[in-house]
Amino acid sequence: MITAILTIDDIASKNTPAIVDYLCDNGIKAVMFAWGEMVESNYDNAVYALKKGMIVGNHSYSHPSFSQLSLEECIAEIEKCEQILDKLYKDAGVERRYRPFRFPYGDKGGANKEALQKYLAEKNFDKLDDRSITYPWWKGQCLDKDIDTFWTFDFAEYNIRKGSDFTSEDVMKRIKDTAPATGAPLLADGGSHIILLHAHDETEELVPQYYKTYLGCLLENGVKFTEPGFIAK
Repeated sequence: MITAILTIDDIASKNTPAIVDYLCDNGIKAVMFAWGEMVESNYDNAVYALKKGMIVGNHSYSHPSFSQLSLEECIAEIEKCEQILDKLYKDAGVERRYRPFRFPYGDKGGANKEALQKYLAEKNFDKLDDRSITYPWWKGQCLDKDIDTFWTFDFAEYNIRKGSDFTSEDVMKRIKDTAPATGAPLLADGGSHIILLHAHDETEELVPQYYKTYLGCLLENGVKFTEPGFIAK
């Protein structure tokens, strides 16, 4: 068996409701990380995700590279998005039980990494339960200790853009790769994963319903999506 937790970055988008409907139809509950500016632009779509049972976490306000910011600027990015999310949950009429955080680009802040992990812990952000992930590289990079939510597999479908030679076929190759340069094989029996997909209208324009294609491939190959859990403080 292959188990996975689905995470989706950069909501809210125009295609967020369609993604959410597909997840609901297939019994998948995801953690959707909110880009604050995009929530402001597509507010009702973010509300829809909450009302349909998705968990919405913090992905910063303007989606910068945190290693290029001062510690104060990093914290301001997180807290500005927090204000938006508090209002979002209230407007959706949904209790905000969990507060996961993901760094944009997986950039943990460079020289400020330790200070930011301390900040996340002190502010009671929630750590996704990753105890089923036993890959040596996961623990070797201290990902099992960090509060923020990282991933074991990235579809990388955000690279599908006009003028790029990266195609949907390249995504499928990533899915089926038995010896990836980083991470772990996605379809290896006994694997446990945190999977990363993005809610991007630019991808939707070039590959309509891309989320169905890629997630459907996983379902067809026996991947079981499990409900996200969080480690008790």
